[in-house]
Order: sequence, then C-alpha cells, then structure tokens
Amino acid sequence: MASSGNFATWNPLARTNPSLSYAGSTFLQGNTKFAGTTGGNSVGMSTLYMTSGKWYAEFYQSGSPAGGWPAYGIIKAENATEAQNVSNIQNKTYESHITHTGYHSKFGDTNSGTNTGDTFTAGDIIQIAVDIDAGKAWWGKNNTWTQSGDPANGNNPNDTFTAGTEITFYTSAYNGCGYIIINAGQDDTFGGAITAAGNADGNGFGVFKYAPPTGFLTPCSGNLSVSDDIDPAQTDDDYPSKQFGIGLYTGQSGGGNSVVCGFQPDLIWGKLRSGSQTGILIDSSRGQGILFSAITNAEQTSNGPFISSYNSDGFTFGSSGSNPNDNGGSYVAWCWRANGGTTTSDSSGDITVTRQTNDAAKFSILTYTGSGSSGNTIAHGLGVKPAMTIIKQRNSSNGWNVWHQGYNNGDYDSFGELNSSAAWNANQGSNGPFSAAPGTDYLTLTAYGQVNGSSNTYVCYTWADVEGMQKFGSYEGNGNADGPFIYTGFRPRLLFMKNADTSGRRWTILDSARNTSNLVDSVVNWDESQAEYDSSARGVDILSNGFKIRGTDSDNNTSGNTYVFGAWGDVPFKYNNTF
Repeated sequence: MASSGNFATWNPLARTNPSLSYAGSTFLQGNTKFAGTTGGNSVGMSTLYMTSGKWYAEFYQSGSPAGGWPAYGIIKAENATEAQNVSNIQNKTYESHITHTGYHSKFGDTNSGTNTGDTFTAGDIIQIAVDIDAGKAWWGKNNTWTQSGDPANGNNPNDTFTAGTEITFYTSAYNGCGYIIINAGQDDTFGGAITAAGNADGNGFGVFKYAPPTGFLTPCSGNLSVSDDIDPAQTDDDYPSKQFGIGLYTGQSGGGNSVVCGFQPDLIWGKLRSGSQTGILIDSSRGQGILFSAITNAEQTSNGPFISSYNSDGFTFGSSGSNPNDNGGSYVAWCWRANGGTTTSDSSGDITVTRQTNDAAKFSILTYTGSGSSGNTIAHGLGVKPAMTIIKQRNSSNGWNVWHQGYNNGDYDSFGELNSSAAWNANQGSNGPFSAAPGTDYLTLTAYGQVNGSSNTYVCYTWADVEGMQKFGSYEGNGNADGPFIYTGFRPRLLFMKNADTSGRRWTILDSARNTSNLVDSVVNWDESQAEYDSSARGVDILSNGFKIRGTDSDNNTSGNTYVFGAWGDVPFKYNNTF
C-alpha cells in the first residue's frame, strides 16, 4: 500500500500575529494539541488545505470548554491570513464552526450565523466532513451528525459555500477551554485519551475513532489530488522541475555560453544580478525579439541573435551584445516550458491567435494582432480558467498589463502593470483588460490599447493554478517580522509579491536558486533595473507546503494591505520530505 505521508496538524506558523493582544497559544503533542491564550481568543489553522474532494477529521475536547469558547471549524483560504492578524478574534468573524454552545456560520460574509442548539463538553469528539466540490460541510458529535446531517449521501449540510473554494481546518479559543486535539488520521487515541478504534478511510489511510463517511478521506499528503502529469514518481518528464526551472549564469558578451535549467525552455525571463539592467523576456514563439519588463519599450529585434539554440537542458546564447549577456555579469534566468516552440493557429475566438500550450503545467504563450473592438475573444488553450495573464504590446511602447485572480476575487476589469510600482488599477471598465471574466476557453478583451488596439501586435503569457506546482493568490500583511503563513501545497522555487493597495511598492522577486537556505532575502524587482540586493525586511522562509513572511517592509508586509502573489514549485507537498 502506498504511504499516507504527512497528516495535517495544527500549524504554529499560521497562528494569531504574536505582536497582538491575546496572541499567545500553546502547541503540544506534535502540534496536534492546541490551547488558546488567557483572556481573549487566539487562532490556529491546519497544515493542509483542501482544494477539491471530500475530507474528514476528528477533534477531541480535552478539558471543560466552559469559559474558553473553543471553536472547531473551517475557514476559507482567502480569509486565513486576515484572521491571523486579528486581536481577540471573535467567533462568527471569519469561519464556519461549532462552539460548546452551538454551531455558527459566517465565512466573513454576514454578521450573524445559525445555531444548531447542540453543545459539547469535556471528552466529546467533534467530527467535521467537508465536500469541496459540492460546497458543503457537516459537523457531528460522538458519531451523530448535527441536524440529521448525511455527508455520505450529501444531504442536510450544516453550511454551504461556493463549490471549489479552498478550505482549511480552523480553531480558536481562550486558554480556559482546555486543549483542542486534532486527529487527521494520525492518532485515534488523541494522545492516549481514549481507546484506539482503527477506522481507516477508503484508501486505507489513517485511523479514526469513527468510520469516515463513505467517500471522505483523511487530510494527509498521500490523499492530495496531484495530477499524474506532474507526478515526480512517474517516468516521464512532466514533473514540476521539468516545467519550471532556474538557471544561474555568468555573461559572455561574445555568445556561445550555455545556461542549464533542466529542460528545453520556451519562455526565458532573465535579470542581471550584479548591476543595474532591466529584466528581459525572450520566448520561442516570438523568435529573437526581446521585451523589457521594467520599461514600456516596443520589442527589440536588433543586436541578435540573442539565442542561438534551445537545448534539451537549457539554451545557448548567440552574439547577443548588451543585455542579457554582458561579459562577466552575474544573471538569473527563470524558465518555463510550453510546447518546444511548436505553435498552432486557433481561430475559434473572434481574433486568431498563434499559440503553444503546456497542458500539464497549464501555461500558454499567445501572439495575436488586435482588432480594436471590445468584446472580441481569444482562445487561451488552457482548458481551465486562467489565474494570471500578462499582456504586452510588441510593435510600440505601451505598459505591461497584468490580470490576477487574487485581486478582489479576480475583478476582470482591474489590473496591475509589470513595469510600474503603482497600486492595482481597480474597476477600469473599458480601460481594463477584459470586458468579461476569463473563462475556461477564452479571454474577452476590451479595446484598451494595452491589450487590443487595432492592428497592434501582442504577446500574452497565461497560467492557471496547478495543485502541487503553481499557485496565484493573495494575502493580507500584518506588519510584523512573524508575518503571515501562506499555503501553496508545494515547496516554492520562485515567488513574486506585489502590494495591490499602495502606490510605490515594487514587484518583489525571491527564489531558492539565489538563496539555497532560509532566510530567502536576495531581492530583484521586475519593475526596476537595479541590481540584486539583500533585504531581510523583505525575506521569507520557504517551506514544504508554502511560505512564511519574515520581514516588515511595505513591499511585502504592510499591516492590512492586500498582496497578490505567484509561486512556482519544484516538489509538490504530496511528494516532499513527508514520509
């Protein structure tokens, strides 16, 4: 039988901001045992987030809950970092849960909840079943589901939410409640408190006091639904480090030097580290043209060939002259694989695109000529809704248009600019990138010049979330060196962060190639030309399941500001060092 891997526990990195009142909390027994602070609520969340499928866990109330107001529940990922930054967090504020006085539901959407009338006391076992794909959740106590709930058949849920919403387990409590012990399948005795029962899930993983409802699984890394397309245990070349990689190299102005990233790349995004120079983008669809990430200039095609060959493990420079291969310069190249430079023409939208797509990695490179007509569509080829698009006009100067699903629930007429430190441009209407939300097949463009000016030429890079490999979301800063924890479901290899609320904040880029151990704090900026610099105030810890902000700079951690982020990984949490 395959290994169950790592079971979810309480995550001490995702607790209440320790600079706040009532932030103190205790984690014991391999982080399965949580107690809140004295005098006010503190919060904890689990180490594994649920993005699809059906999940089951049990919780043991050790000690009297009276006076401590313990909550057992779930919370949306979009609310998780915000909840970490609330002093004395109140029940019904962000989560859907049951306390010893009854069940409440809010999810940050309303000011009131519902009460089941059920209560619990010392020694009771609380059960939670969550169906992400159906958007339903159930609570039980001692093997009786509240209000005639029937998770196995999908009936009578205690709460509903939008299907596909990313969820994690949640707890909050005063110190007076005793301990809240989670069993996500690792210990059906709850640390010796009760007798073992040995009930496994349908995959044979875990041990529970009560049998999980049919079809519901233990939240462990072995049950994560990572696609075979990016499974590093497979024998093909589709695992994450064959989709995205990083090459470090020293410039050689005469050309002929080769850069290794682990596969044949189709998009190369390079940046001089040792001096001031704008980042450059070259891709196998456009050929030898260079675009510059920090400026609005048109595509440059002179002074090449910049790339003499795309190789099975990287690429070789031609006689490229200045940038991206200055003699003796220290460089980084972030590389993505698409389709080996083989493109197809797709006229299924209103505007014909030339496209190459990597279906396993959900990454496409599109080139097209604008129509100047709002409402015209282009086929992105991902087969799922994109998570981020970057569009640049090629034939003349214009800004880099970035749409990101992490900004305000993916507002389709809002955008950032890659070449700018400005705040996000909200609710732009006809001056935004899209006139409708991006769909599973098409992007619906406005006539805005950055994305669809008449007879202008464009390139569009677009990615979708891939569980275990890449993720695009948002988080709320807390202004503390013990910053928010952000779950990705993999070990990040490359991270970008951008303050969406405040102007003057840069696109902060960190990666584990330039920093091979924590703290990761060697920064370059996509919107500036300056050299790499070390900045602990912008640093993060890279973890097996996400990242933890460790700095206080406003580029990545102003209290109350929203940041969009993107992360590409090399090892999914399912296959990381969790066995």
